[in-house]
Amino acid sequence: MITRIFIILLLVVSVSCTKKIEEKASGETSSNAKTEVFYTCSMHPQIKQKDPGKCPICGMGLSKIEIEHDEDHSAHNNQDKEARGDIYFCESNPEITSEAPGECPIDGTPMLKESAAESNQIVAKVKLRKSQVNHFKADLFSVTTMKMSRNIRLLGSVIKSEDKESNIPARVPGRIEEVLVDSTGSFVRKGDPVLKLYSPKLITGGEEYLIAIKNYKSNPRNREFKDLVEQSAERLKLWGVLDSQLKVWSKSKKIPREITIYSPVTGIVLKKNAIEGKYFKEGQSFFDLVDLASLWVELDVYESDSALVRLGQNVKLEFIAYPGEVWEGSIDFINPVLDQKTRTLKIRTTLKNKEGKLRPGMVGTATVALELDGMPLVIPRSAIIDTGKRKVVWVHVGNNKYQAQKVHTGFESEGYVEIKHGLTEGEKVVIDGNFLLDAQAQLFGGYQDTKASGGHQH
Repeated sequence: MITRIFIILLLVVSVSCTKKIEEKASGETSSNAKTEVFYTCSMHPQIKQKDPGKCPICGMGLSKIEIEHDEDHSAHNNQDKEARGDIYFCESNPEITSEAPGECPIDGTPMLKESAAESNQIVAKVKLRKSQVNHFKADLFSVTTMKMSRNIRLLGSVIKSEDKESNIPARVPGRIEEVLVDSTGSFVRKGDPVLKLYSPKLITGGEEYLIAIKNYKSNPRNREFKDLVEQSAERLKLWGVLDSQLKVWSKSKKIPREITIYSPVTGIVLKKNAIEGKYFKEGQSFFDLVDLASLWVELDVYESDSALVRLGQNVKLEFIAYPGEVWEGSIDFINPVLDQKTRTLKIRTTLKNKEGKLRPGMVGTATVALELDGMPLVIPRSAIIDTGKRKVVWVHVGNNKYQAQKVHTGFESEGYVEIKHGLTEGEKVVIDGNFLLDAQAQLFGGYQDTKASGGHQH
C-alpha cells in the first residue's frame, strides 16, 4: 500500500515538472520568435489572405502558411547594415560597383548610390518544419578568404615587329641603272648587292679619294696627305661604299660609272621602291625591309578581364599551322586605350622566330595565367542564385532557419567567386539545396517585395 502511494506521488511530481519546463520553453520561443499565419494559393503565391477560402483566380482551396520571424536576429542584421558604408553602382549594369561616387566605366553616366541597407539586404527567410528537415539535407560552406588565380584564353594574330623594320636609303642622289632584287617578299641579307647607281656626286668623291692616295704615295711623310686619304675614305663609307670597293678602286685607279649599292641590314622586302631609270634624292628609300627573326603577337583581352593583366605575365601560345607546338613569351605591352568597337584591350608579346616558322598574319590562341591581388572573401559558384537583376545567397542562421541575402560579386576563379559586399567571413552559405529553399520562398511567400531591386524574378 505504501509503495503504491509513493509511486503515485512520484508521477504527480514528474508531470508537474514536465509541464513547467514546456511552459518555460514555450515562453522563450514566443519571446524570441513571432509567428505569421496567412492563407495562399499554391498556384498563385501572390494571393495572401488572413482567412481560409478559395483562390480568386483559379478557385483552388487556399493553404495555411505559418512563418516564424526571429526578432532578435533581425535587429542584429539591422545593426550590421548600419555599420557598413554606402556603395555606388552603374544603372546599366548593377554588378559594377564602387565605394566612391563617380562615372560608370561602361557608358559614362553618373553611378547611383545604394545604401548599405539595400546592399546587404535580407530579401527572404525560410524556416523548415520538422517534416521538411527529415527530407532536406543542405550542404554548407563557411565564407572564407583565399588567394585567387585564373587562366584566360585569348585569340591573337602575328604581326611584324616595328622594332625590326628598316630600309635601304639613298645616301647620295643618283639614278638607278639596274635593280638586283627580284620582287617584294625577297629575303635580303646584310652585305647583299641590291642595285647599281649612277651618281655624279659619288663618282666625284671616288676620284678625290684616288687623288688623295696618289699624293700620299708621292710623299708618305706628309701628314696632311694622309689625313686627306682618311677623310675621303670615311666620306665614301658614309655614302654606302664598302672597304672592299675602296680596295678595288685603289688597285685599279679607276672609279666605275655604275657603283653597286649593298644592303646594310637583313630582312624581307616589304616595299620595293627602286625602279630602273628612276632618280632618287638623298634620304629616299630604295627598299623597305622587316626582320622576321623576331615577331609580335597581338592579343585581345575582354573588358571583364582587362583589369587583371600585368606586364611580365607569362603567355603560352599555340598556332593553327603548328598543332601541338607551344611558344612561350611574356606580356611586354598593354594598350592604354580600350577598343570602343570590340570592347577589348590589346596586349602584346614578342616571340623569337629564328627558324622562320611564324609569319605575319598567322592566327593562334594564348593562355595567360592571372593572379588576383590580396585575399578576398570567396564562396563556391553553386551558392549563388543569379536572377538577372540581383544575386542571392542563402545563409544558414541556425535552428532550421535560412535567409536569402543580396550580394555583390567580383571575379570568378576555378569555381569560386569573390564577394565584394553582402557576406562576412565565417557565415555558412548553402551550396547544395539553395534552389529548394528558393522554391520554398517563392511558393509560400517568403520573398519580400523590394522596390529597389525590382522583386525576385527568375
